[in-house]
Amino acid sequence: MSHEVEKMVFAGATPWHGLGTEIDDATNFWDAFKMAGLDWEVHTEPLFRGNGDEVKAQASVRQCAYNAVSDGRVLGVVGPRWTPLQNRDAFEVFEPLVDSGDLKLHTAGSLREGARVWVLCQLNLDNSEIVKGDEVSKFALLSNGHDGKLAVHFGFTPIRVVCANTEAMARGCKSSNLIRVRHHRFVKENVEKLRDVMNLANQEFEATAEQYRFLASRQINAKDLEKYVKIVFGVEKKSDEDIKTRTKNILQSVETLFTTGKGNDLPGVEGTYWAAYNAVTEYLNYDRGRNNANRMDSLWFGQNKQMSSNALDTALELAA
Repeated sequence: MSHEVEKMVFAGATPWHGLGTEIDDATNFWDAFKMAGLDWEVHTEPLFRGNGDEVKAQASVRQCAYNAVSDGRVLGVVGPRWTPLQNRDAFEVFEPLVDSGDLKLHTAGSLREGARVWVLCQLNLDNSEIVKGDEVSKFALLSNGHDGKLAVHFGFTPIRVVCANTEAMARGCKSSNLIRVRHHRFVKENVEKLRDVMNLANQEFEATAEQYRFLASRQINAKDLEKYVKIVFGVEKKSDEDIKTRTKNILQSVETLFTTGKGNDLPGVEGTYWAAYNAVTEYLNYDRGRNNANRMDSLWFGQNKQMSSNALDTALELAA
């Protein structure tokens, strides 16, 4: 299934991926919701074998919210207990926070023909300064899946201002463990818990920023940089002769970004584990994947997200 963005809007600065249609900053939350093409619903339909016997699974089918007519788009095959959480029900938790000014809508849209939908908002909190001139902005991402593969997920997302890299949160943050809700009968009630988690935002971001500052305080030499990059890409136990040419090119690209990456020449960043980690995230943000839509999908929901988290953990371990 395609990773392409079906429809997307953004407010303010153009996102790093360059995708979407710009809307006015003052756009009402629900107007933005509609402009992002999210004003539809999902229902389930039974599935049958060729002989007419019903199977223990159901189809997740998209329908128009305003007339309950299905557009015939099957988003996925789901289990018998799977219950859809409608887009409006999932994202209404953000509405009062946007209206109060605690959050500012940044992007909203859908991927994979509507199988994955999201709203990304910037928190109205001061940026975290890692070193002078290098700051991290604070975002909240709420996503919902309609294909049976993605739970309702809420998480805080740091974005480095100087290069727009999406960074990983500290592994020990509560937000990485608390806010993943599986689709079942009580899913809407569980989403209400997200309101309480928003109170943790500044605490979570500052805990993460402290880890970034620690990395910026530790220098890394060429030998350890090579070791770090090989660990991140899972080839640390292979001899150079056994590493494929394509992988060698990737390793070389990341090692080059260590010095040429955006913001990596800043005083206090240059030559540090913070620069090494950002060489990896810049590669994941801008190079690893077929196109920008694919990279965005992977950074938020897939392998690139896991790699970014592992890269942070590895940098912290080696820098200690």
